[in-house]
Amino acid sequence: MYSEVSLINDEQVDILLADLLDHYGYDFTGYSRASLKRRIIRLYSLDKALSFAEFRYQINNDPVYFKRFVEQITVNVTEMFRDPAFFKTLRDVVLPKLGTYPFIRIWLAGCSTGEEAYSISIILKELNLLHKSLIYATDLNPVVLEKAAQSMFALSQMKQYSENYIASGGQLDFSSYYTANYSLAKFDEELKRKIIFSTHNLVSDHTFNEFQLILCRNVLIYFDRDLQHKVLQLFDESLEPLGYLALGSKETIDFSPLSKNYKRVPAEKIWRKVS
Repeated sequence: MYSEVSLINDEQVDILLADLLDHYGYDFTGYSRASLKRRIIRLYSLDKALSFAEFRYQINNDPVYFKRFVEQITVNVTEMFRDPAFFKTLRDVVLPKLGTYPFIRIWLAGCSTGEEAYSISIILKELNLLHKSLIYATDLNPVVLEKAAQSMFALSQMKQYSENYIASGGQLDFSSYYTANYSLAKFDEELKRKIIFSTHNLVSDHTFNEFQLILCRNVLIYFDRDLQHKVLQLFDESLEPLGYLALGSKETIDFSPLSKNYKRVPAEKIWRKVS
């Protein structure tokens, strides 16, 4: 186990964050400092940097290493139909209500490698709503978006994903949605056709459309309180009246000034904008 004291200190973390902002326009200053520092130290140790100066130089001058750095310090833990009860509520309550709209625009913020986007696409297809829907799947990290756009996931994951799918109310044979290709499962083009993958920085970028449903699950937990409020404000500006906002299981809008304008859907971390 490495010693945190000997590797990277708080002052050096501040230097790296200032570099990222100056060189690349990535603002991580509102992220939870403890978890950021932990992930930076892990990478520093993993890549056996000779010194902090060398580590810093590489991040600032080597575009390939910079990509690796961002990939390692942003959290990309995801799976298809993760938290099946949440997806069951989307299927049974939220999307049927939105089905009365002529067109459904969905924003999935912090989409990581895309498993959640394809999960939503499958539910929309089964509800016969995919043809009039568009999913904007965004992430800060271009590396994970490249992976998401390939619509390929490890075949070894499919048993778990299939169980999640059935637990979330899926009735079909899950394998009908993909073709096995060596060790990979390649998902149908039809599912991908309604997903737009693009980079978007929740910290510095603005609203870019009006949505009926915004999902941002397990991203806000990595932000400090001020940044959480700022991002919730962005979502509020981007959400149509009567639209839905979905957060992760440990996240809430209860302490936000916006909470008075929202009514919670029972049992899930989903709120409807009522005014």
